[in-house]
Amino acid sequence: MAIHPTAIVEAGAQVDPSCDIGPYAVIGPLVRMGPGNSVGPHAVVTGRTTLGASNRIFPHAVIGGIPQDLKYRGEDTALVIGDRNTFREFATVNLGTAGGGGVTRIGSGGLFMASSHIGHDCNVGDGAIIANSVAIAGHVLIEDHVHFGGLSASHQFCRVGRLAFVGGMTGVAMDVAPYCTVAGARGELAGLNTIGMQRAGMTEEQIGRVKQAYKIVFRSSLGLAEAIAQLDAELAGHPETDHFIAFLKGSQRGITR
Repeated sequence: MAIHPTAIVEAGAQVDPSCDIGPYAVIGPLVRMGPGNSVGPHAVVTGRTTLGASNRIFPHAVIGGIPQDLKYRGEDTALVIGDRNTFREFATVNLGTAGGGGVTRIGSGGLFMASSHIGHDCNVGDGAIIANSVAIAGHVLIEDHVHFGGLSASHQFCRVGRLAFVGGMTGVAMDVAPYCTVAGARGELAGLNTIGMQRAGMTEEQIGRVKQAYKIVFRSSLGLAEAIAQLDAELAGHPETDHFIAFLKGSQRGITR
């Protein structure tokens, strides 16, 4: 383990010997770090935070800070992070709260760019790209391989479906359906993330079915319940459309249109 002489690794921290802790970094007493993690100069990893393997934390990031929630009273909550994530300069990720389930979760293979923020009780899937100065409020669900453009934000309790793309400077206030693109200050639907689906390895047949589902929901005169019924009748039985249908059925904030 390479721990710089000026770094502080507090008693009780469990840090794998293969980790690299840079100058003036601080590792709190409840932190558990798996193999191959690196923590840059002046970065802080604190709280009951568990990191998997090979995460990179850049200078001045704060991982595992207490929630920015006035109801938080110091209860014992957690942050769980997977493998191979990158947290760039000044990125912040908060612990969970008792009222939100107690755990903030980050998957694997994500990129959290400079000054981005992941709030308490969020659940972020694998392969997220969260660009510079993105603000994700508490209790947000972000499924796998979602991209947020720079200076965008999500209201609390929103859900963003897999392979969705949120444009820069976009405010998300309602759920974003899987495979969709939203843009604009008030977060309006702007089409399908076709390039993202292609890059994810979806076949032309799969993408074609997603396009059919999109037209039924967003380009017809049907109400949402009627559109879901038509999806069930015509497109159920395929993983990509089953996920789309299940996401729509699970929405409580409503779907961005």
